[in-house]
Amino acid sequence: MTRPDPFQPADDTARGMARGLVQNAAHAALAVLRPGTALPSVARIALATDTQGRPISLISSLAAHTQALEADPACALLIGEPGDKGDPLTHPRLTLHCTARLIPRDAPQHATLRDRYLALRPKAKLYADFADFRFVRFDISDGLLNAGFGRAYRLGPGDF
Repeated sequence: MTRPDPFQPADDTARGMARGLVQNAAHAALAVLRPGTALPSVARIALATDTQGRPISLISSLAAHTQALEADPACALLIGEPGDKGDPLTHPRLTLHCTARLIPRDAPQHATLRDRYLALRPKAKLYADFADFRFVRFDISDGLLNAGFGRAYRLGPGDF
């Protein structure tokens, strides 16, 4: 028996909601595969966007999730927080399937990413220049938006 696809094609409302979730997210859950295993791991990371609206973060090479991204850049981000009231599953959330692009400190785009990130996350000035920290950009391959009960959308990279 074939199950019906629960996801609707993206419309302008879904696209706007997805873009808003990405732009307004201060953090995300990052899912990676632990190196040498098929076991997943999840970490909370700070999140911002670059000047083109793509998700970025500042991560330490000492973190297990950074080591996992170095071994396999395929990852997923979960963005969206439940509100103060009501069922947490009725609040919008977005899963992004991504490829992590680790940005070396000597890369031409590092300074632009640093300026943008610190403008959006000024507290990161405390550690942004530590030798073990670098930026990662998440290139989105697709996404799944759950906008509340019965409102699920499949999004492509052009929808963001």
